[in-house]
Amino acid sequence: MIKSMTGYGTGIKNLPNGKYTVEIKSLNSKFLELNIKLPKAFSDKEFFLRNECSKLLERGKIMLSINVDTIDNTSKAATINKDLLKHYFTELQSAATELGQQSDDKLFIAAINLPEVIKYDESSVSEEEWKLVLEAFYASIDSFQKFRADEGAVLEKDLIERVQTILDLMGLVAKNETNRIPAIKEKLTFMLSNVVGKEKVDQNRLEQELIYYIDKLDITEEKVRLKSHCDYFIETLKNKDANGKKLGFISQEIGREINTMGSKANDASIQRYVVGMKEELEKIKEQLLNVL
Repeated sequence: MIKSMTGYGTGIKNLPNGKYTVEIKSLNSKFLELNIKLPKAFSDKEFFLRNECSKLLERGKIMLSINVDTIDNTSKAATINKDLLKHYFTELQSAATELGQQSDDKLFIAAINLPEVIKYDESSVSEEEWKLVLEAFYASIDSFQKFRADEGAVLEKDLIERVQTILDLMGLVAKNETNRIPAIKEKLTFMLSNVVGKEKVDQNRLEQELIYYIDKLDITEEKVRLKSHCDYFIETLKNKDANGKKLGFISQEIGREINTMGSKANDASIQRYVVGMKEELEKIKEQLLNVL
């Protein structure tokens, strides 16, 4: 069973004065790309989280964020660097005087918002708090994996339908090629008779050349291989270890057989069915970009 590359999951753990929220989102990527956004208090946990994501999420452009929402912010009370504030305020007043501007409360507001004036207590989390965050993290992983599996089921259904359409079109090719070889043989015989005359045609040599020529136009092997590749594609889709890369390789083989069939067909009606197969195959390849 396949999974989607894209996904979304959240895990929430309530606290007496707030909650921890872990959110995971992913987009398509050939490799695992991790972008982790953490509060400063959890910065020492980033390496652990990266390792866990690498083991559990396989590949994709993953965005992981941990948010702390607290009702009581006294645990992260702010402190004001008064000496730095005075320095900034004095400098602003001096600049205002030199520029002929009026000094007012706006200068104080500007000074207090300058860098390093206000600092927040970003103390590290306790083991109990980290345990809660981990619970929220693994809950978000479970939610994320379920999302991927649900999306994968939708993709699987769509891919099976498109492969079946290719097989249906191949069946129409088989029906329409019944008279193809006799028609080609008749056409070549007629043209040759008109050019050199029917009585001058060496029938044995003609038969040999026709066999050689018609063999080059025969698409029996292509149909057999195309059917085999399509069956293998569906079998791989339903496999527990199905993955987008392997399915991509199989789709390339399907494309080769379709292209060869089209180049050897030499028949307008068959070419139309071949074009239909190519259209379905392109849609399959687009969908596979989103398969894990």
